[in-house]
Amino acid sequence: MLRSHLLICGFLTWGLLGCASSKTSNTARTATEQLLISNAVDQALDKIDFRAFRGHTVFLDERYVECVDKQYVISSVRHRILHQGAILVPKAEEAEVLVELRTGVVGTDVADSFLGVPEITLPGMLTLPEVRVLTRQVQTGTAKLGIVAIDAKTKEVLGEGGMTLAQSDTNNWFVAGIGPFHSGSIHGEVENMTQGPAANKWNYIPSTVVFAKPKQETVTPLTPPAIQYTSTTQTALEETPGTETNR
Repeated sequence: MLRSHLLICGFLTWGLLGCASSKTSNTARTATEQLLISNAVDQALDKIDFRAFRGHTVFLDERYVECVDKQYVISSVRHRILHQGAILVPKAEEAEVLVELRTGVVGTDVADSFLGVPEITLPGMLTLPEVRVLTRQVQTGTAKLGIVAIDAKTKEVLGEGGMTLAQSDTNNWFVAGIGPFHSGSIHGEVENMTQGPAANKWNYIPSTVVFAKPKQETVTPLTPPAIQYTSTTQTALEETPGTETNR
Protein backbone atom coordinates (compact mmCIF):
# COMPACT_ATOMS: atom_id res chain seq x y z
CA MET A 1 0.00 0.00 0.00
CA LEU A 2 2.82 2.34 0.89
CA ARG A 3 4.54 1.61 -2.39
CA SER A 4 1.36 2.50 -4.30
CA HIS A 5 1.15 5.86 -2.53
CA LEU A 6 4.81 6.53 -3.26
CA LEU A 7 4.26 5.67 -6.91
CA ILE A 8 1.30 8.03 -7.14
CA CYS A 9 3.25 10.81 -5.42
CA GLY A 10 6.14 10.24 -7.80
CA PHE A 11 3.93 10.64 -10.84
CA LEU A 12 2.31 13.75 -9.41
CA THR A 13 5.75 15.22 -8.69
CA TRP A 14 6.79 14.66 -12.30
CA GLY A 15 3.58 16.29 -13.44
CA LEU A 16 4.34 19.39 -11.37
CA LEU A 17 7.88 19.81 -12.71
CA GLY A 18 6.78 21.80 -15.70
CA CYS A 19 3.98 22.48 -18.08
CA ALA A 20 4.17 24.53 -21.24
CA SER A 21 1.85 25.22 -24.09
CA SER A 22 2.33 27.30 -27.20
CA LYS A 23 -0.46 29.48 -28.55
CA THR A 24 -0.28 28.96 -32.26
CA SER A 25 -1.93 31.96 -33.86
CA ASN A 26 -4.57 34.64 -33.70
CA THR A 27 -4.72 34.75 -37.50
CA ALA A 28 -6.00 32.23 -40.02
CA ARG A 29 -2.52 30.70 -40.42
CA THR A 30 0.48 30.71 -38.13
CA ALA A 31 3.64 32.62 -38.95
CA THR A 32 5.57 29.36 -38.56
CA GLU A 33 3.53 27.64 -41.27
CA GLN A 34 3.98 30.54 -43.67
CA LEU A 35 7.72 30.70 -42.96
CA LEU A 36 8.06 26.96 -43.56
CA ILE A 37 6.44 27.26 -46.99
CA SER A 38 8.22 30.43 -48.12
CA ASN A 39 11.59 29.11 -46.90
CA ALA A 40 11.11 25.84 -48.81
CA VAL A 41 10.08 27.73 -51.97
CA ASP A 42 13.13 30.00 -51.72
CA GLN A 43 15.45 27.02 -51.28
CA ALA A 44 13.90 25.27 -54.29
CA LEU A 45 14.34 28.35 -56.50
CA ASP A 46 17.97 28.71 -55.37
CA LYS A 47 18.67 25.60 -57.46
CA ILE A 48 17.41 27.12 -60.75
CA ASP A 49 19.79 29.12 -62.95
CA PHE A 50 18.01 31.68 -65.17
CA ARG A 51 21.19 33.32 -66.53
CA ALA A 52 20.66 31.82 -70.00
CA PHE A 53 17.69 34.19 -70.46
CA ARG A 54 19.71 37.37 -69.91
CA GLY A 55 18.74 40.01 -72.48
CA HIS A 56 15.84 37.94 -73.88
CA THR A 57 12.11 38.53 -73.56
CA VAL A 58 10.41 35.91 -71.37
CA PHE A 59 6.77 35.02 -70.78
CA LEU A 60 5.99 33.12 -67.56
CA ASP A 61 3.15 30.62 -68.01
CA GLU A 62 1.56 30.14 -64.57
CA ARG A 63 -1.49 28.08 -65.58
CA TYR A 64 -0.19 24.95 -63.86
CA VAL A 65 0.52 26.56 -60.50
CA GLU A 66 -2.11 25.37 -58.02
CA CYS A 67 -1.04 25.45 -54.39
CA VAL A 68 -1.18 27.37 -51.14
CA ASP A 69 0.69 30.71 -51.29
CA LYS A 70 0.42 30.62 -55.07
CA GLN A 71 1.14 34.32 -55.47
CA TYR A 72 4.37 34.06 -53.49
CA VAL A 73 5.58 31.20 -55.70
CA ILE A 74 4.80 33.08 -58.93
CA SER A 75 6.22 36.39 -57.76
CA SER A 76 9.40 34.71 -56.52
CA VAL A 77 9.98 33.09 -59.93
CA ARG A 78 9.37 36.43 -61.68
CA HIS A 79 11.87 38.09 -59.34
CA ARG A 80 14.53 35.47 -60.08
CA ILE A 81 14.06 35.84 -63.85
CA LEU A 82 14.30 39.65 -63.67
CA HIS A 83 17.30 39.46 -61.35
CA GLN A 84 19.23 37.51 -64.00
CA GLY A 85 18.68 40.24 -66.59
CA ALA A 86 15.75 38.84 -68.57
CA ILE A 87 12.82 40.97 -69.75
CA LEU A 88 9.37 39.79 -68.70
CA VAL A 89 6.53 40.44 -71.14
CA PRO A 90 2.77 40.15 -70.48
CA LYS A 91 1.90 38.16 -73.62
CA ALA A 92 3.31 34.95 -75.08
CA GLU A 93 3.27 36.50 -78.58
CA GLU A 94 5.81 39.11 -77.45
CA ALA A 95 8.30 36.64 -75.96
CA GLU A 96 11.36 34.83 -77.26
CA VAL A 97 11.25 32.30 -74.42
CA LEU A 98 8.21 30.65 -72.83
CA VAL A 99 8.79 29.47 -69.25
CA GLU A 100 6.22 26.96 -68.01
CA LEU A 101 6.01 26.59 -64.22
CA ARG A 102 4.19 23.84 -62.32
CA THR A 103 3.86 22.88 -58.67
CA GLY A 104 4.09 19.31 -57.42
CA VAL A 105 4.04 19.89 -53.66
CA VAL A 106 3.76 22.99 -51.50
CA GLY A 107 2.70 22.16 -47.95
CA THR A 108 3.61 21.34 -44.35
CA ASP A 109 3.66 18.31 -42.03
CA VAL A 110 3.76 17.94 -38.23
CA ALA A 111 5.09 15.02 -36.15
CA ASP A 112 5.04 14.73 -32.34
CA SER A 113 6.99 12.31 -30.16
CA PHE A 114 7.75 12.12 -26.45
CA LEU A 115 9.67 10.17 -23.83
CA GLY A 116 7.71 9.47 -20.66
CA VAL A 117 4.76 7.54 -19.26
CA PRO A 118 1.36 7.42 -20.95
CA GLU A 119 -1.88 7.90 -19.06
CA ILE A 120 -2.57 4.93 -16.74
CA THR A 121 -5.92 3.89 -15.27
CA LEU A 122 -5.59 2.11 -11.89
CA PRO A 123 -8.19 -0.03 -10.12
CA GLY A 124 -10.75 2.01 -8.28
CA MET A 125 -11.30 4.51 -11.12
CA LEU A 126 -8.04 6.25 -10.31
CA THR A 127 -6.24 7.64 -13.37
CA LEU A 128 -2.63 8.72 -13.43
CA PRO A 129 -1.99 11.57 -15.88
CA GLU A 130 0.37 11.35 -18.81
CA VAL A 131 3.91 12.39 -17.91
CA ARG A 132 6.18 13.68 -20.67
CA VAL A 133 9.82 13.92 -19.66
CA LEU A 134 11.05 14.89 -23.14
CA THR A 135 8.83 16.09 -25.99
CA ARG A 136 9.78 16.85 -29.56
CA GLN A 137 7.56 18.51 -32.17
CA VAL A 138 8.86 18.59 -35.74
CA GLN A 139 7.25 20.70 -38.46
CA THR A 140 8.47 20.53 -42.04
CA GLY A 141 7.66 22.50 -45.16
CA THR A 142 8.16 20.95 -48.60
CA ALA A 143 8.21 22.62 -52.01
CA LYS A 144 8.52 20.71 -55.28
CA LEU A 145 8.49 22.81 -58.44
CA GLY A 146 8.78 21.81 -62.09
CA ILE A 147 9.94 24.15 -64.82
CA VAL A 148 10.60 23.96 -68.56
CA ALA A 149 11.69 26.61 -71.10
CA ILE A 150 10.45 26.61 -74.70
CA ASP A 151 11.64 28.56 -77.74
CA ALA A 152 8.66 30.71 -78.73
CA LYS A 153 9.37 30.43 -82.48
CA THR A 154 10.52 26.84 -82.95
CA LYS A 155 8.58 25.39 -79.97
CA GLU A 156 11.67 23.39 -79.04
CA VAL A 157 12.66 22.79 -75.43
CA LEU A 158 15.61 24.91 -74.33
CA GLY A 159 17.72 22.52 -72.29
CA GLU A 160 16.04 19.76 -70.32
CA GLY A 161 14.11 21.67 -67.66
CA GLY A 162 13.50 19.58 -64.58
CA MET A 163 12.23 19.41 -61.01
CA THR A 164 13.55 21.12 -57.92
CA LEU A 165 12.66 20.05 -54.39
CA ALA A 166 13.56 21.55 -51.02
CA GLN A 167 12.48 21.18 -47.42
CA SER A 168 12.45 23.53 -44.46
CA ASP A 169 12.00 22.56 -40.82
CA THR A 170 11.52 23.70 -37.25
CA ASN A 171 12.15 21.54 -34.17
CA ASN A 172 10.57 22.38 -30.82
CA TRP A 173 11.88 20.60 -27.72
CA PHE A 174 10.26 20.51 -24.28
CA VAL A 175 12.14 19.13 -21.26
CA ALA A 176 9.89 18.21 -18.32
CA GLY A 177 7.34 20.66 -19.68
CA ILE A 178 9.82 23.52 -19.99
CA GLY A 179 10.33 25.02 -23.43
CA PRO A 180 10.14 25.25 -26.33
CA PHE A 181 13.78 25.17 -27.37
CA HIS A 182 13.94 25.92 -31.10
CA SER A 183 16.14 24.76 -33.95
CA GLY A 184 15.69 24.44 -37.71
CA SER A 185 16.14 26.24 -41.03
CA ILE A 186 13.44 28.89 -40.54
CA HIS A 187 14.99 30.03 -37.27
CA GLY A 188 18.31 30.47 -39.06
CA GLU A 189 16.58 32.61 -41.68
CA VAL A 190 14.90 34.78 -39.04
CA GLU A 191 18.20 35.21 -37.20
CA ASN A 192 20.12 36.13 -40.36
CA MET A 193 17.54 38.73 -41.38
CA THR A 194 17.08 40.37 -37.99
CA GLN A 195 20.71 40.61 -36.86
CA GLY A 196 23.86 42.17 -38.27
CA PRO A 197 23.88 44.17 -41.54
CA ALA A 198 20.56 42.64 -42.64
CA ALA A 199 18.86 44.35 -39.70
CA ASN A 200 19.83 47.86 -40.86
CA LYS A 201 16.88 50.08 -41.67
CA TRP A 202 17.17 52.25 -44.76
CA ASN A 203 13.67 53.67 -44.95
CA TYR A 204 12.08 55.32 -41.94
CA ILE A 205 8.45 56.36 -41.73
CA PRO A 206 7.79 59.31 -39.36
CA SER A 207 5.85 58.56 -36.20
CA THR A 208 4.04 61.91 -36.40
CA VAL A 209 1.95 63.23 -39.27
CA VAL A 210 2.88 66.66 -40.63
CA PHE A 211 1.82 68.12 -43.96
CA ALA A 212 3.43 70.81 -46.09
CA LYS A 213 1.55 73.44 -48.06
CA PRO A 214 1.21 72.75 -51.77
CA LYS A 215 3.50 74.78 -53.96
CA GLN A 216 1.85 77.81 -55.56
CA GLU A 217 2.49 78.48 -59.20
CA THR A 218 4.16 81.81 -59.94
CA VAL A 219 1.91 83.91 -62.16
CA THR A 220 3.92 85.66 -64.86
CA PRO A 221 2.38 89.03 -65.90
CA LEU A 222 1.29 89.16 -69.49
CA THR A 223 3.30 91.46 -71.79
CA PRO A 224 1.73 92.95 -74.90
CA PRO A 225 2.92 91.24 -78.05
CA ALA A 226 5.35 93.09 -80.29
CA ILE A 227 4.02 94.54 -83.54
CA GLN A 228 4.68 92.20 -86.40
CA TYR A 229 4.83 93.57 -89.95
CA THR A 230 3.99 91.49 -92.93
CA SER A 231 6.00 93.65 -95.32
CA THR A 232 9.77 93.90 -95.25
CA THR A 233 9.48 97.33 -96.86
CA GLN A 234 7.33 98.58 -94.01
CA THR A 235 9.89 97.31 -91.47
CA ALA A 236 12.73 99.04 -93.30
CA LEU A 237 10.85 102.36 -93.37
CA GLU A 238 10.20 102.18 -89.64
CA GLU A 239 13.88 101.59 -88.94
CA THR A 240 15.08 104.48 -91.26
CA PRO A 241 15.31 107.82 -89.35
CA GLY A 242 13.38 110.74 -90.84
CA THR A 243 11.15 108.54 -92.95
CA GLU A 244 7.39 108.90 -92.61
CA THR A 245 5.01 106.19 -93.49
CA ASN A 246 1.90 107.01 -95.47
CA ARG A 247 -1.19 105.97 -93.60
